[in-house]
Amino acid sequence: MGEEFYAVLKLISGEEILSLVSIDENDGDPLIILQNPVTMKLIHSTEGISIKIKSWMEIASDDFFIVRPDKIITMTETKDKKIIGIYNDFINDGLFDPYNSSSKESSGKTKPSKSMGYLTSVEEARNNLENIFNNSI
Repeated sequence: MGEEFYAVLKLISGEEILSLVSIDENDGDPLIILQNPVTMKLIHSTEGISIKIKSWMEIASDDFFIVRPDKIITMTETKDKKIIGIYNDFINDGLFDPYNSSSKESSGKTKPSKSMGYLTSVEEARNNLENIFNNSI
């Protein structure tokens, strides 16, 4: 088996897949081996851009899939750390395994951080302001 790399593939069916890929040269007939392939879709809204991610084959129990090169229009390696991070988070969170009863359900929400401008919760801010008001009387 060849070296593994992250790639985006466009299949003749029209699907775009992100996967960890390796190429196996089997008697001169190459096979593309996909590990945990997913589809990603950009969703544009007034709140910004979000990414919808789901398993390529949702009810399959295998992690590896073989695709023949004649079913692929194009394939390109991706080194985008943000996309690879989203992919790895999805795979590592167990969201892709329908047979795992402990799989998490994704809420689709991101917890705010200080880099996003989050300073405190409403309840904490209310308590702080009440303390300031009560101490000034």
